[in-house]
Amino acid sequence: MRQNGGSGVSTVVKVIIAIFLPPLAVFLHDGLGSSFWINILLTLLFFVPGVIHALLVVTDTI
Repeated sequence: MRQNGGSGVSTVVKVIIAIFLPPLAVFLHDGLGSSFWINILLTLLFFVPGVIHALLVVTDTI
């Protein structure tokens, strides 16, 4: 897991992406880790849990 989103993409941009494309935001933050696959599943089941999870991952709350 990267600290401070070491991918070079600003946290503000990642939050905006998390609202519209949650899996992309998680991928930009963590890569193809377990958080990405969990987010794919949550987004496919229902969009809102995917957005919430992406926001939590991107803002390093969890």
